[in-house]
Amino acid sequence: MSQTVQRALRIIEFVAERPRSLGEVAGHLGVHRSTALRLLQTLQDGGFARTVGGRYTVGLRLVALAQQALDQLDLLPVAHPYLVRLGDRHGHTVHLAQLLDDEIVYVAKVDGRGALRMGSRVGRTVNPQTSAVGKAILAYLDDASRERFLERITYRAYTASSITSPEALRAELARIAERGWAEDDGEFEDFVTCVAAPVRDARGQVVAAVSITALRAVAPVERLRGCLPDLTETCAAISRDLGWPGADGPRTGSRGANRP
Repeated sequence: MSQTVQRALRIIEFVAERPRSLGEVAGHLGVHRSTALRLLQTLQDGGFARTVGGRYTVGLRLVALAQQALDQLDLLPVAHPYLVRLGDRHGHTVHLAQLLDDEIVYVAKVDGRGALRMGSRVGRTVNPQTSAVGKAILAYLDDASRERFLERITYRAYTASSITSPEALRAELARIAERGWAEDDGEFEDFVTCVAAPVRDARGQVVAAVSITALRAVAPVERLRGCLPDLTETCAAISRDLGWPGADGPRTGSRGANRP
């Protein structure tokens, strides 16, 4: 990859996090302000960057391209009405995360009711060991694929509940595969709880997961577990719409999914 292209990609990722000044961009790249300005002007000309209040952020063309890419994912249009129904029924935030190459990425989010919003964003990668959606997918990967994920994890202790070793994560994934669902009890942010279940494609392979997420003060994980029958029914319905003919059934007493 050429140095210019590499720098341009780094700029896009940097300003996507939050608006940045010219000096911040130059410092991030380790280049003179004039070099950073030329790159930013080129990105602006192409619609990949723009200025807001004197700072640089992503351009509208990039936003449009990202939406087009998401629209091309067969999973998203199939799953979206189910996600909306699940959010409406329980009032909590609903996420859809998908396995894309060697990353797990949020591809859809339905905000819960109330003024507070979760900090998760569509397009952002998932910490596989501290998220319910990440663990719900990892638990069903083939051994080689799962081990590739485990080798890349840093096992950082984000909270006192974080999994901090590959041995502990393997044990947790085995439990998830047995019971058919995963949870995050304050493992990335100690004030956030989550439950998730896997979604299968036409081959029966787990390619995604749906989660229900809440603030601990609103719904501790014990309460979220009460949503599991509806959550697993929803995931089974999405899987059937993707072509999966049958279910070996998570052990949550599900009764068969209703279409939204």
